[in-house]
Amino acid sequence: MLPQKIFTQNHHIKSLPFDGQKNFYALVDCNSFYCSAERVFRPELAEKPVVVLSNNDGCIVSRSDEVKALGIDMAVPYFKAKEVIEKYDVVTFSSNYNLYGDMSWRVMETLRMLMGDQNVEVYSVDESFVNMQAVPFEKLEFAAIQIRETVEQWTGIKVSVGIAPTKTLSKVANHIAKRDKKKTNCVTILKTAEDILDALLNTPVADIWGVGRQYAEKLKGFGILDAYQLSQMPEAWARKNLGGVVGLRLIKELKGEPFIVMKEALTEKKMIATTRMFGAAVRDKQSIKEAVATYTSRAAEKLRRQYGAASVISVFVLPKMPQAGDGHFSYGPYMSHCIRLPHATSATGELIKAAMNIVDRIYEEGRSYKKAGVVLSSIVQDTSVQGNFFVPHKNNNNRILMSMMDNINFSMRDDILKFAASGTHRNWKMRQEFRSPRYTSRWDELCEVK
Repeated sequence: MLPQKIFTQNHHIKSLPFDGQKNFYALVDCNSFYCSAERVFRPELAEKPVVVLSNNDGCIVSRSDEVKALGIDMAVPYFKAKEVIEKYDVVTFSSNYNLYGDMSWRVMETLRMLMGDQNVEVYSVDESFVNMQAVPFEKLEFAAIQIRETVEQWTGIKVSVGIAPTKTLSKVANHIAKRDKKKTNCVTILKTAEDILDALLNTPVADIWGVGRQYAEKLKGFGILDAYQLSQMPEAWARKNLGGVVGLRLIKELKGEPFIVMKEALTEKKMIATTRMFGAAVRDKQSIKEAVATYTSRAAEKLRRQYGAASVISVFVLPKMPQAGDGHFSYGPYMSHCIRLPHATSATGELIKAAMNIVDRIYEEGRSYKKAGVVLSSIVQDTSVQGNFFVPHKNNNNRILMSMMDNINFSMRDDILKFAASGTHRNWKMRQEFRSPRYTSRWDELCEVK
């Protein structure tokens, strides 16, 4: 049996006190989430290969295990995989964000009901950290299985659960749980020094939370190939070569020292963006303006959800440029501009007015455009907006109007109330040729049971 101190002596690493009192964290991650959400309402697809495509049906962004077994890679363009998809009758869906957002909320609410609001931190649409402080050491496995089974029973979404003394190690544990679902039963717990040592030795650096592709290549240049080797590096080296305190935090977490605490609440966004690829190339300014007005409306809704007001608005467009000789197209540099507003605001009309002025500045006649986006920044609380003596300020009236509009659109859906600048035909909307019904959020698209 290995000693409790599993790390090499030459770096003087403190041993881990596995005495049953150490706090643990769980990472609950939905399995192939988009595919799983589609399968909830199509049970006949339970063991069939399924893929979900990105905006405009461009690339594969979610794959079932059956598709992974076929060798189809993540993020590969749909047209490149189409031959294999058709050969093996892979069921294909366009992204259905209304459905996925609602199913995500159901999963996270289930976790909150099971573990308490204060112990659940939503990390992404399909992942959540759970503080396991209330669970006795000897009950960790039972709790993990209960979480997995309850989420699946209540929502239909299958999840994997990884538990460890730190968030980074819980990510490692979850990765192991997903690697061989039959062997792990979708649950992995790193609760002893031996468990952690084995996990670190079998985790490539590229699979560590927070280590991107560039850092993975950099680490390989130092001869660091797995998580264990990385955990042995001195703190001074981490500060110098891994981004300062970020690298130090990573090293400590891999050693079992909690350095990333649970957040009490989601932090407010300092910048809010809405960007989309067009369904087809757009050439006329009016269509660009309609798209930008629509994206501005969406960004303003996000802004109001956190009771914020933006002082700066930026708009960009991405032109298509023909390549010389072969007739194919590439993308030119982003064309963008920003405006500092007279006063911070969350009123959609004021933001759209500024956005339209920017479009007039950056639009060039004769070009084809494939993408546009709106970014709101310099965000402050809407209750602490600095007034301007020379500009009439109707913040309270705007807040009431926008609140009423948001409530109506949320209850009726499909942007039943929108600004005229957003247009009515919207020929530029993104392509979704394989979108499933929005089963949980549209009355006219409810699942029919016969």
